[in-house]
Amino acid sequence: MRVLAVDVGARRIGLAISSPDGTVAQPEGVIARRSWPQVVDAIRDRVRRYQVERVVVGLPRRLDGTEADAAASARRFARRLQDALGVPVDLADEWLTTVEAERVLVAADLSRRRRRRARDAVAAALILQTYLDRRR
Repeated sequence: MRVLAVDVGARRIGLAISSPDGTVAQPEGVIARRSWPQVVDAIRDRVRRYQVERVVVGLPRRLDGTEADAAASARRFARRLQDALGVPVDLADEWLTTVEAERVLVAADLSRRRRRRARDAVAAALILQTYLDRRR
C-alpha cells in the first residue's frame, strides 16, 4: 500500500512517499503554500501519480506529549484534505521531526540553502517512516 506523508508548515508543505509495499519512506518534495486550491492540486497530483491509498498528516506535539498550538490547524488541514481527495487521511505524531531532519542534512554536509529547501520533505519522510514502522 502506497502512503503519502504531509508535513504542514505555514509557508511550505513537505511531502514524502512510501515504497510500493509501504515499508520505506523517501522525500518527495516541497510545496510552497500559496492557496488551498494550489496545495490540493499538488497533493492530488502525487496521489494519482503514485496511486496513493492513504495520506498521513503530521500532528505537532510538545515535548511533554500534549498537542502543540498548531495541532488544531493540522487537524483542520487533514479533514479538508480527506474531503478533497477522497482517500483516508490519518494523523501521525511529528514530534521533533524538523529538528531531526536538520541534523540529518547537516550531517550530509549540505549548504544552508540546500538544507532549507530539503528540510520539510525530509521531515515528512521521518513522519512517514515512523508511521510505517508502527503499522507493522
